[in-house]
Order: sequence, then C-alpha cells, then structure tokens
Amino acid sequence: MTRKILIVGGGFAGLWSALGAARVLDLQRKAAHDVEITLVSPRAEIHIRPRLHETHPEQMAVPFLPLLDAVGVKFIEGTVERIHPADHSVDIVTASGQTVAFTFDRLVLTSGSRLFRPPLPGLAEHAFAVDQLDEAVKLREHLEGLAAKPETAARNTFVVVGGGFTGLEVATELPERLRKIFGDTMRPRIVIVERADAIGPDLGPGPRPQILEALEQLNIETRIGGGVVSFDANGVVTATGERIDAATVIWTGGMVASALAAQVVPDVDRQGRLEVSEDLRVTGVKDVFGAGDVVKALTDDDGHYSLMSCQHALFMGRFAGYNVAADLLGLPTKTYRQPFYATCLDLGAWGAVYTEGWERDVQLVRAEGKERKMLINTQWIYPPAAEREQALAAGDPDISYA
Repeated sequence: MTRKILIVGGGFAGLWSALGAARVLDLQRKAAHDVEITLVSPRAEIHIRPRLHETHPEQMAVPFLPLLDAVGVKFIEGTVERIHPADHSVDIVTASGQTVAFTFDRLVLTSGSRLFRPPLPGLAEHAFAVDQLDEAVKLREHLEGLAAKPETAARNTFVVVGGGFTGLEVATELPERLRKIFGDTMRPRIVIVERADAIGPDLGPGPRPQILEALEQLNIETRIGGGVVSFDANGVVTATGERIDAATVIWTGGMVASALAAQVVPDVDRQGRLEVSEDLRVTGVKDVFGAGDVVKALTDDDGHYSLMSCQHALFMGRFAGYNVAADLLGLPTKTYRQPFYATCLDLGAWGAVYTEGWERDVQLVRAEGKERKMLINTQWIYPPAAEREQALAAGDPDISYA
C-alpha cells in the first residue's frame, strides 16, 4: 500500500520541502520504495515575490514541473479548500473545477501568506499592490497607461502606503520605472505614508541613515506618525487629516498567513501563524508539519523566530521536507535552526543596504549592496536546475546558512 506525503503550496517553502523529502527517499530507497510525494499548487510555477515590484513582474514566474519530475515528485494543479487533519485528508479544487478528496499519511503545510487588507474605505477599489503576480502586472499596465492621460499634479503623484521593507522597495524603484515610461520629461512626486513614527520601523535604527539618504537623493517624501484612513478614485486622506491627490496609490500594509493554517489549528498568532515544535511539527496535531509564512518557528538558541521572508521559508522547507519523510520512515527528525540572518534592502538607483544579524549591522551599501541584492534576487533564491543530483543536493537541510 502506498504511503503518501502531501505538500500544500508551491512557493519557496513548498518547493524546497519537496526537494528535502525527495532527498530522504533517495537516500533511503529500500525503506521508501512505497512512499509517494505530491505537491499541490494553483500553478506549476513559483513566483519570485521579492521581485514583483520591478519593471517586468510577468517575468518573475519560474516553471517547476521539470524540477519535480527530476526528483520524482507528483504534482496536482489545484487549490486546497479544506484541510481535515483528524481524517488525514484535504479537499482540492482542481484546475478543471472538480472537487476531489486526497488522503495523506503526512502533510506539510506551506501555503504561504497574503497581503493584509483591513476594511478601510476605498482600499479594495482604489489601491494597487505588488503582493501577487497578477496585481503587479495590473500596476505595470496602469503605470504605462498614465502616459496617455492629461498631465496633472495628481497624475504625477504616487502614494506608497507603508514604509516597511516592501514599501521602500516599491517607492525607490518608481523613479526609474517612470523614467522608462515618460523619459526625463516628468518630475514625479512620490510620497511614502507610514503610520509608525519612523520609516522602516521593523528594520530598526541600523540601516535607517542609509534609507533616509536614499529617499532624499531620490526626492521621495515621507509622512510618518499616521497611516492612510481612506482611499478614493482621486487620492487618499491620512490620519493627520492631510489630503493627497494621486492617480496611483500602492498598498503595502503587511502580511498575514494563509487561512488554511487556522483549519489545522484554530489557535494561531496575530499574523495567523501556527506554533510548531523544533522539528517543524505543528503543535497538537498528529502527522502535520509546516514551513514558511504559515508558521512561527524558532530559528536559533537566542529566542529569534522566523519572519515572513523567502530567506526563512527556503531553509525551513528543507528541514520540513527532511522531517516529514524521516518521520514517515521512522527515522530521527532534525531540529530546525537557522542562526545566520541577513537583510538586503533594494533602494533603487541609490543602491542597496545589506545587513547581518538581528541587530541589522550594516555591511554593504550603495553599489556593493546592490551587487549583493542582485546575487540574492537573481541566483540564490531561484530553484536549482532540473537535474536530479543537483536538485536533491539543494534539498539538504545541512547546507551552509551563510
């Protein structure tokens, strides 16, 4: 009788979970001869979300079927609607619209996160986003279409709501994106609205001088200490009462975990994430593991927990994949640890700022930072080639962190 491992989600955590589990089966061929790994995702491609703010977001989709075929992982194109952990089953709506039940022996939940959209007046109708590929493409089409509109102050004004990591990358990329559309004839007004009392609140004071220097050089305005309270077709109103007329408003208001997490265990944290043990097993649930944005996982012995980032999702996936396969085969699992932590914030034409450690000590800035960002975004976070040996090696949880 076939034993089944099901991985829900085809993002960074899901894809690397598949590689990690396949690697264990390859190493344990005799014991694992009857084990089958299946990955279910709405698309047979991974979207490189950290790059969706760039000029050509439609180029940020990487097909992964050849990679799954190389390591012997099956694929279902569909969306998981319900998880029944007690019954060891899920309900999948396939690409053809059929609802099918899929039973599993072990499950890895890697369904990721989505953009947090509070019920602010006009947000859903009037704000753009770069969270998903289709949203990023819609923004690109809008920006390109502005060139055909009459020149007004509102047409030339761009409001980015949220001064965190994503908001900063979106805002600082805009000048170059607009120059490619309009040439040097337009002088855009770009405004970041951040409700906290400082730009980049979650990034801390370490890289803030470089961030502020970049914003000044790129002529980007900031409004801090009050978020946007309403949106309409012609602009926004902030909590301070300021009206900003703008034809383009981009929402970057943080992330929440996939709603599937609460179907596994209703007790989730404020971001909707599941609690997991040190081997990424969902606390209180038999035979279910998690990785990526749907879990809050301890990364080191100093009390730091994972963030919603591809950096953590990718490495966590390797451990989750290893552990779900090892657990099914009766082998010891591994404790997930990822002590190395770094950030690299793209700041457009200014360059980038690269930090290391949870205190975010600045290591590289401007052109050197940009070079590191290019390595991360164009090489390090991309899936391996669809060659079996190389692909299985990429699933090794003991690979170097730095």
